[in-house]
Amino acid sequence: AAERSRAEVDATLQTAKLNPAELLPAVHCLSFGPQAGGGECCLLQLEPGLCAELEAGRSLVIRGEKDERAVLCSKDKTYDMKIADTSNMLLFVPGCKTPEELNGDLESCNIIHSQIAGFSKNYWELRRCRPKLKKLRKLLMEDPYEGPDNQKDQTSTFSKYTTEDLLSLIQASEEEILHQLQVIDACKIEGYWRILDFDYEMKLLNHVTQLIDSESWPLSKVPLCACLEELGSLEPREMIQHILLSYGRKYVDDGEVFFEMREDKICRAIARMLLQNAVKFNLSEFEEVWQQSVPEGMTTRLDQLQGLALVDKSSRPETIFLLKVEDLPEDNQERFNSLFGIREKWTEVDITPYIQDLCAEKQTVGALLTKYARSSMLNGVKVYNSRRPLS
Repeated sequence: AAERSRAEVDATLQTAKLNPAELLPAVHCLSFGPQAGGGECCLLQLEPGLCAELEAGRSLVIRGEKDERAVLCSKDKTYDMKIADTSNMLLFVPGCKTPEELNGDLESCNIIHSQIAGFSKNYWELRRCRPKLKKLRKLLMEDPYEGPDNQKDQTSTFSKYTTEDLLSLIQASEEEILHQLQVIDACKIEGYWRILDFDYEMKLLNHVTQLIDSESWPLSKVPLCACLEELGSLEPREMIQHILLSYGRKYVDDGEVFFEMREDKICRAIARMLLQNAVKFNLSEFEEVWQQSVPEGMTTRLDQLQGLALVDKSSRPETIFLLKVEDLPEDNQERFNSLFGIREKWTEVDITPYIQDLCAEKQTVGALLTKYARSSMLNGVKVYNSRRPLS
């Protein structure tokens, strides 16, 4: 196509009744290039932090299997991807100068001929979201590690997962996945991430607590080397070290490694062991057995069981039963449906441990309850029930 002249531009401005003095002197004359096909380009709207990631040479990765909604991940954050339509056609013009750039270039009073390389009527909008980590535990629980002598581990047909495998399967950033592996006490065995079978974990913990008791070590100063020497003949040394890392805080004193045992976590694990084979447990009997079962010097408290067990104060006598937050659905509405299926009315204190992990960035439990539950007063106490009828 013939390129437009300055005289033609001025004639067009006159026809449109526009005053050239009110416009920048430079004129962009646009034409469609031979490659300007629709649908070949995707636009992604990035917040400044993500722009900085790309400018620093780091990658952004889109994750998700065919049956999952795609998410975009930076090194440490996860974003939902949603197509946003726009009423204006978006044109891709290589080398296009903005009005600000033209304003600073007073010599640009000529005509700039630009070719449109592509166009789009929509773009991908990103919204920060919670990483989708429930699948991580599910994959690792397919084949929990039951110890070096277990024959099942040699013949198992379940897949084992490396860090790279998990990065390709889990919709979360690398840092979020590695942090969650720590949270669920996963460990690397022969290059694969594994979760210990709970019975095997309790066996290892029992070895350590019995040794602490027999040696009369303070719970705040358990020596790593002595534990490995004493228990190395019973279990692999890396498993003893893993259980100390899971249930203790590591520190160095005078060049030697020690662990301060985490009372709340040990009491919680023993409570889970006691509750896992009972549908419901008489609360006062449970509290008595629980205190007798923990290592000497430790004190059990019901607040150690948040997100693990629930007390039924309406039954006579009061009972307690296992309800693990990790067994509940990951989707917000499904989580609330599940909770209201277990109990019709909840106090905020009781429900908080079971919905806290659903809170998005800067979101509060109160905001979640306002959206998904209806409040009322029962015997002077505020309670929450479902906004919708449950089938």
